[in-house]
Amino acid sequence: MSAAAQSQTVAQAMPQVRQLAPEIGAEVTGIDVGAGLDAASFDLLHRTWLERGVLLLRGQSLDEPGLVAFSRRFGELEAPPAGEKRTRAEGGGAAMPEVWIISNVLENGQPIGALGAGEAEWHTDMAYIERPPTASILYAREVPSAGGDTYWANMKAAWDALPDDLRCAIDGRRIKHDTAYTSAGTLRKGAQPVTDPLTCPGVWHPAVRTHPETGDRTLFLGRRRNAAIDGLGLADSDALMDRLIAFATQDRFTYRHAWRPGDLLIWDNRSTMHRRDAFDASSRRVMLRTQIRGTDVPH
Repeated sequence: MSAAAQSQTVAQAMPQVRQLAPEIGAEVTGIDVGAGLDAASFDLLHRTWLERGVLLLRGQSLDEPGLVAFSRRFGELEAPPAGEKRTRAEGGGAAMPEVWIISNVLENGQPIGALGAGEAEWHTDMAYIERPPTASILYAREVPSAGGDTYWANMKAAWDALPDDLRCAIDGRRIKHDTAYTSAGTLRKGAQPVTDPLTCPGVWHPAVRTHPETGDRTLFLGRRRNAAIDGLGLADSDALMDRLIAFATQDRFTYRHAWRPGDLLIWDNRSTMHRRDAFDASSRRVMLRTQIRGTDVPH
């Protein structure tokens, strides 16, 4: 092989970064996560993830141990809730306790995973705990031919562009994050239906937080269902939340992802929100998910 040909081959193998949307998301090509990552490759992924909020690697081939090993590069993993833990992995054998299944598939009449085939509203993962997760990682095994797209919104860009009246109305306030319902709108096991968002169980977090790694200020809205803003009556709280969600999830701040098998997505839970389209329940969707444990209380 000539020197020119060798140089071209090396250049083609070098990792490349491209933006997925103007304000959010980047795809990195030329990296095989399953083959292991050297320090320079992981540094590129980590920097790109912090800068763009959402990181995409397509065409990955991962088993559960490989997904767990990669995920641990981002931090300590958080186990699924008790209701979503599994005793066996796909195809038999012991399940990795750190891996969640997001799926609508039934086996023997029972769901093998969570969230089903319905729509999931805009939300931040587990904003209802004291230290919300740092990041979530989702790996596509099986996807429907249509539907099930996932959208992400950049909360730093939304904060930076927020009109002065909204900025003054929300800066310095806190939002209560309801613990009772999932992002799919289902009542969690053991929870009671919410009759008053102002008094329902939940945690309070600042509506505008400081990102612990970048120092950026970002909106931190959680999810719309049963959200309550401190110091306001319910009608005023609802009206302000509606305006904030509508502004922050405009197309100019978002990226829409149509899944392919082998897609690996990592998003920063501290600076993004996301939602999912519904899809045909007769289609199969099987995703493996890991979650990076949060280390800081939002401030």
